Amino acid sequence: MRAKILVVDDETDIVSMLKDYFEYNGYDVMTAAGGAEAIKKAEKQPDIILLDINMPDMDGMEVCSRIRDFVACPILFLTARIEDSDKIRGFGAGADDYIVKPFSIDELGARVSAHLRRERRQRESAKVRFDDNLAIDYTERCLYYDGEAIPLAKKEFDIIELLSRHMGQVFSKDRIYELVWDYDSEGDSSVVAEHIRRIRAKLAAADTKPYIETVWGVGYKWAK
Repeated sequence: MRAKILVVDDETDIVSMLKDYFEYNGYDVMTAAGGAEAIKKAEKQPDIILLDINMPDMDGMEVCSRIRDFVACPILFLTARIEDSDKIRGFGAGADDYIVKPFSIDELGARVSAHLRRERRQRESAKVRFDDNLAIDYTERCLYYDGEAIPLAKKEFDIIELLSRHMGQVFSKDRIYELVWDYDSEGDSSVVAEHIRRIRAKLAAADTKPYIETVWGVGYKWAK
């Protein structure tokens, strides 16, 4: 199957060059000229995204942060910025790599290919089956029941990943909030209960058993 790549840049000559190069090398290429368009195109679930940082309507940092709620593929920033502080911000927003302009297009192609190979290798060994019906693919970030995918938002899957990777261990709402939303997040840990409620509703709709158990007065755990 041909890999699908999303190229996001407000410079039309760069977009045209990258589109021609990657199509010639066997990729399906989507393009976007700005942040709002990039978010919409990202909903089509590309295999990898090349994302410019400096765009007029919405910078790449914000785009990356927003699409990380529903996109798990590698995101490579295209940028002239080389300050360490910018790299730290970018990685914090969810970027996987930086390509500094001006760049060698063959090096960029090699980087893209390397990221996709790594994703494929991880995918081959990432699926964990819990019983005859339920499987979790931690790389694709998908939950399957009887072979059918159960759609999950990013934080919902993050909670399932945390609990299922520590089967039987009890996590308080505050601890889940710290680990899933990270220590620097601002907000109320009661949001965890709402996400658990949504997860349970989706599992119930798929007619699964209740994998997430409440330990009253303590927190939640993934049932053994």
